[in-house]
Amino acid sequence: MTGKHEVNSDDSTTGMGVRGYVRVARLYWRSIAVIAIVVTALVTLWGALQPRIYAAESSALVLTVGSENVNTLLTGDALAKSKIKNYESIAESRLIADQVIASVGLNTTADALLPTISVNVPVETAEIRITATSPDPVMAQRVADAWISELAKQVQLLESSVTAGQTSSPALPVGLVPLDKAVRPVAPISPNIQLALLLGAAAGLLLAYATALLRHHLDRRLRSSSEIERLFEVPVIGTLPYDPDISGTFKVLGTERHELQQTEVQNRAFIEALRALRTNLRFLDVDHRPRVILVTSPMTSEGKSTVAGNLAVTMAATGDPVVLVDGDLRRPRIAGAFNLVPGVGVTNVLSGQAQLVDVIQAPTVLSNLSIVGSGPTPPNPSELLGTNAMKQLLTTLAAGATVLIDAPPLLPVTDAAVLSRAADGVIVVAKAGGTTRDELERSLKTLHTVKASVLGVIFNCVPTKGVDSYAYYGSYLAAPDVSVSGNPDSTDSHKGAPKEIREAS
Repeated sequence: MTGKHEVNSDDSTTGMGVRGYVRVARLYWRSIAVIAIVVTALVTLWGALQPRIYAAESSALVLTVGSENVNTLLTGDALAKSKIKNYESIAESRLIADQVIASVGLNTTADALLPTISVNVPVETAEIRITATSPDPVMAQRVADAWISELAKQVQLLESSVTAGQTSSPALPVGLVPLDKAVRPVAPISPNIQLALLLGAAAGLLLAYATALLRHHLDRRLRSSSEIERLFEVPVIGTLPYDPDISGTFKVLGTERHELQQTEVQNRAFIEALRALRTNLRFLDVDHRPRVILVTSPMTSEGKSTVAGNLAVTMAATGDPVVLVDGDLRRPRIAGAFNLVPGVGVTNVLSGQAQLVDVIQAPTVLSNLSIVGSGPTPPNPSELLGTNAMKQLLTTLAAGATVLIDAPPLLPVTDAAVLSRAADGVIVVAKAGGTTRDELERSLKTLHTVKASVLGVIFNCVPTKGVDSYAYYGSYLAAPDVSVSGNPDSTDSHKGAPKEIREAS
């Protein structure tokens, strides 16, 4: 172990890449869908509740009178186009607004009416267009027509005064002639429900995905085995799927004969995952195969006792002797799970009240598995587990068998850290969607502090559906297993073992 278990708190969002963003979308798709739908509905509802606005457009054309030849026509057209800009300014003035208010009989002011009027002059034309908006379609039509009419009157007065003041040859007369009268609108221009729907959907998706990214950044729970290996640089030696028959409660497969046939069918994925874990443990260090293995977890309820018990059964299936020791002196569970005599075990031996041979028990259907319970609860578990007597007990057991120790969690108490000094290696059980990065980091640092050898992490309760789910190829069934213990008679040594254990390779 080295001090390389520093986890980068920003690793959840930095350098994600396209696949990372897609993974976030798949992981939080339900909340993204809900937020997007709610935002879309709210925006659409807001748009639907807005007052209806109608628009009517009227137009006029600037014309010159008296054009008799081509030159005069060209001059008149240029004059009209130059005049139209001046008329545009007049059309946007309070003068016209006041005249329209008087002619139509509106109960408003020029400052209130002008924002409802739009004046537009198409490029390179002598046309002017007036668009009037109003909650009343009839009023919009009347105001648009009245605006053109009053503008034409004002242009006539202006051009008459200009012509009357000229002393030289008079210029071509210019006038504003109404072109198209406004049509009464039948559909509102606002609100635009379709546009509101599109904008709401876009805003909803952006907000929902931003929320998902924030949740992903703040969520410290471990979701995948690759995440553990990337952040902590420790191997994940086993991945166990969530099994409702096992993961929810502490249950050891195959402890009762009447469960065997049902277990083989219902829990096959879990059984195959245990077999893969057993194989990985064999090849961790071929030259120095660990004989005493401690199984622990960062916190409670992460499945370390379930893993220890079922792993012991699976390892015993090969014909090799296995001893399961309940090292959790505070909350022992092993004896109860195997239906053994409670209240006798480790503490009896350590206190000198009994010999090791007196407290070893064996399940009736598992001939290669022996179990040492925790015994009576002592007042000083940590001190008791750190004694030389405990080391001697484990050494004695390891002389003829592989020893698995079900230890307490690392963070609440120091028992597991103390006991790890007497073990050849430690396995840390992390729960998918339950164990946080900080908890696993602190646990690995604790083991590093006491110079324990961490064999790897077991990722437990991996979902069987959704993102980062456990992949089980159940359609490919292996042939019946053959014992690999090397003993020709080893097949007879566990005739009473469960069917799924007898088939273990």
